[in-house]
Amino acid sequence: MGISENKQVVHTFLDAGARGDLQTCYDQLADDIAWTNIGRTKYSGTFTGKPDLIGKLVGPLFGQLTAGIASTIHNVIAEGDLVVVQSIGQAMTTTGRPYNNTYCQVFTVRDGKIRTVTEYMDTALVDEIFGV
Repeated sequence: MGISENKQVVHTFLDAGARGDLQTCYDQLADDIAWTNIGRTKYSGTFTGKPDLIGKLVGPLFGQLTAGIASTIHNVIAEGDLVVVQSIGQAMTTTGRPYNNTYCQVFTVRDGKIRTVTEYMDTALVDEIFGV
């Protein structure tokens, strides 16, 4: 797959996440996905494989949100298998608190699937909104 196809996989993933359409998000991921959130928050670390990612990150995090995280994309930079996205995510927690974070996500896309993600964000905000 080429750069434009890799970018489309990432856009499909982010658009589905904004709608709260987790199944479409999961469909974009390789079964052996390795997702790393930087920092030392309760949602930091590397999650390997869909069951680990869903059980330890997506399920607990999205369970605290009223819908998905809507992404406003500022930049998409791609070269080879890498797609880098700078964005702002906006969401509302089930307790009525806004969760609006700034992200830089580095995706590796191969054979039409997201293989790895490294996500950089305001970790102090994660702790403030979701607890330590």
